[in-house]
Order: sequence, then structure tokens, then C-alpha cells
Amino acid sequence: MTRHRSALSRRSEVESGTTIAHMASPRFQAMLLPGIVLPAQPAYAALLEVLGERVDAVVKDLEIYAEDELPRDYSLESEDAGILREADGHGFERFHLVGYSGGGASALAFAAGHGDRLFSLALLEPAWAGNERSTKEDALHAQFSALEGLSPDQQMAEFIRLQLAPGVEPPPPPDLPAPPWLAKRPAGIRALLRAFDEAQLDLDALRAFRRPVYFALGGRSNPDFFAEMARRLADVFPDFDVETFPERHHFEPPHRIEPERLAQSLLALWQRAQAH
Repeated sequence: MTRHRSALSRRSEVESGTTIAHMASPRFQAMLLPGIVLPAQPAYAALLEVLGERVDAVVKDLEIYAEDELPRDYSLESEDAGILREADGHGFERFHLVGYSGGGASALAFAAGHGDRLFSLALLEPAWAGNERSTKEDALHAQFSALEGLSPDQQMAEFIRLQLAPGVEPPPPPDLPAPPWLAKRPAGIRALLRAFDEAQLDLDALRAFRRPVYFALGGRSNPDFFAEMARRLADVFPDFDVETFPERHHFEPPHRIEPERLAQSLLALWQRAQAH
């Protein structure tokens, strides 16, 4: 876990014309959760640089990687407890929660159980939104389940392919030696998928969540997965907005590739949430 305080401070205008004024000190308390592949700090580095001192951010890695060995009893409740621990440890009585992919699933589950702790919820293509799926999502879920029988390299390749729209090429692997943490990712992915299958998302609690919810959707991500998920959640949350990033997909997400635009959207969300 890293708490980010950048010296960079800028003025930012959101597309609606609302100006987020320069602030001498952090105003918005936010926690950012990464996906299952890339650790939190590099994943959010570009976004945090743009947000600068306008946010007091806790950048928290997933609990599944908290120890050298993957926990045997891992569940989404593990992530829930980790979010509470970090929020309490940093004095965040109420805060804005941002989650991408596996972190987005954890953020969604946290909102169901602890919605009173949140000012707002931002979902950057969450990897799961409960098991009451559409027919298209069920078909894709069966393909994810079949990854168990593949080798680690095949698992990673298929895991990436299934989350992209048809015809979209996956990003090339970096021309660098594999970092040590990468070796745990295939097992972590399997454990997270099992945790999703075993979890129960309290949709009634989410229907009662009256805070603003934002969903960032990549135009080149698999629409049978992420667009279907956004459609379902729009029928659950009372205050729900989707923003599409036409050129982005799940592995080239806006917080890494278009941080300026996403920062504007998050600042507008946070300002609106705290104006209530």
C-alpha cells in the first residue's frame, strides 16, 4: 500500500464546463484498487500525477497478494476487510472508492456491505458484478471457467483475449525481463475467479446505495462482458453514469492511457458527491 502525495497541482476543466479550482492542499480522500495483474502503484501512477494535490489517495494492492503465498481461504471478504483496515488506518471516515477489474469487483462488494463509508464509487470495468448474469455473460463465464485446465502461459493469453472485443489484438508483452511478482498472477487469477463464483452480491443493498456511481467502459473491450455488466448495474444503482472511452480496452485502460480525461471525470464525480 502506498499513500500518494504529489507536488503537482493543476487546474482541470471537465467536459461539462465545470472548473475544478486549484487547491493548496488535498481535498478529496480516495482509495484506488488495481486489477489482478499489475500492482497498484505502477497501474495508477499516470492518473495520480494528473490528480496531484487535489486528492489524498491511498493506493492499495489486492489482499490476494498481501503475502508471499496465496491465501488458502481467500474470498472477497478478504478484500472487504483490507479496504476497511486501510481506510481506518488513514483516518478515512468517508471516502471515494475507485476500483479497476478485480479491484472494481472488490469495490462493488464493499459498497454493498459498507455503503455508508463512501462518498462515491468509480468502477473501471470491474471483473465481476454478481452472479445474476445475462445470457451473453454466462456464455463468456463458461470460457473463463475452462481456463483451469490450461498451462499458466495459455491461461494468461486466454484471460486477456476473452476480455477484448472480437478482432482487437492484445497489447504486446513488454520487452523486459518478467518481474518476480508476475509468477503469482496465473494462480491469483484462478483464486479470484473461484472467489467470484462463491460470492453473493447484495443487490438490494446496492439499490439502496444513493451515492453517485461512475462506470468507465472501453469501446474495444468485450461488449458481452463489460457493456452487459454496465447495463445490468444501470438497473440497480439509483445514480449511475457510464462514460465510454472508444479507443480503450481492458488492458489499455483510461487510467493508464488517458489519465487526463479520467481525472476530469473523477474530479467532477467527487465534487458532485461531496456537494450533497
